Amino acid sequence: MDTDRSADDLAVLPPITRRTLHAEVASRMRDLIIEGRLTPGARINEGLIGAQLGVSRTPLREAIKTLVSEGLVEIVPAKGAMVRVFSEEDVAQTLEALKIIEQNAGRLACQRASAADLARIQALHEQMLVMYENRQRLDYFKLNQAIHSAIVAASGNAILAELHTTLQARIKRARFVGNGEPEKWAGAVAEHIEMAQALARRDDEALAEVLGRHMDASFARVRYLFSAER
Repeated sequence: MDTDRSADDLAVLPPITRRTLHAEVASRMRDLIIEGRLTPGARINEGLIGAQLGVSRTPLREAIKTLVSEGLVEIVPAKGAMVRVFSEEDVAQTLEALKIIEQNAGRLACQRASAADLARIQALHEQMLVMYENRQRLDYFKLNQAIHSAIVAASGNAILAELHTTLQARIKRARFVGNGEPEKWAGAVAEHIEMAQALARRDDEALAEVLGRHMDASFARVRYLFSAER
């Protein structure tokens, strides 16, 4: 009887809205990093960013913890939270791992995806093309990344999806910058069109091939970022 009463008491507890606030702050900070408004190596000034976002330090610090877990932010002794700096090798190895995951997940998605999965991915693709036509770069990029995640999720392998999410989060800034020039952006879009067509046909080898080529091209598109270090 006591157990039942405890369950009833828990059922009427109000939701913890702070989780929603923390997620929103993390999302806003993630965008600042992707767009380069928080630059690699920059110290995260909690007071300044908190004031700009209109939030207290508590949800801000929770958001920072999320970004640390994603690999976008790191805690440096005596300096605090800083936007992580990625080397060329970091990016190359991350894209290599993503290539392996996406090619194999793409093959599985062609075999296992439901009609609803395919329709959802096609809808994301069409929305992405609209953002491209309107040159809404950040919205385009978010849909682009959502498509990659949806293809991996459609594989039905939760472990692959978890690994993909972790790795994809780490290099969002580099991939966003990689499409900064018109011809590079157009090339990425052309590859996505090929992906959508291959997936619609459930052509597993064609999808794996274009995903691999897309990842190789992604590295070529961002490699210039590291030229100053050589």
